[in-house]
Amino acid sequence: MKEIVYTKNAPDPVGPYSQAILTNNTLFISGQVALDPNTGNMINSSIEEETIQVMNNLKAILNKVGFDFSNVIKSTIYLSDMDNFSKVNEVYGSFFNKDYVPSRVTVEVSRLPKDANVEIDMIAS
Repeated sequence: MKEIVYTKNAPDPVGPYSQAILTNNTLFISGQVALDPNTGNMINSSIEEETIQVMNNLKAILNKVGFDFSNVIKSTIYLSDMDNFSKVNEVYGSFFNKDYVPSRVTVEVSRLPKDANVEIDMIAS
């Protein structure tokens, strides 16, 4: 059985997909970009600010099912420019307990939705 997860505290999907799916106590969160859920505007004056918004969107979805970042087991970071890796990495890492961080992959892509610079998806359990 699967449950579609939706919260107004994260942006609406920009295509035909769900914010997340919960099945067997595992949460699969779709990629999040830095859309402000209240205005629909991109928050991207700096890569750090953009990454904070992405992480806050992910946090809202995690919280909807009673999870937090300690439940994350895998994430994927998509960057439009790998030169932003260290700045994104610093912000991303600040959301996790230093004693537990999930497995992760980071890849550079040619373009992201809404011309975002960073997109992150997660799996939590």
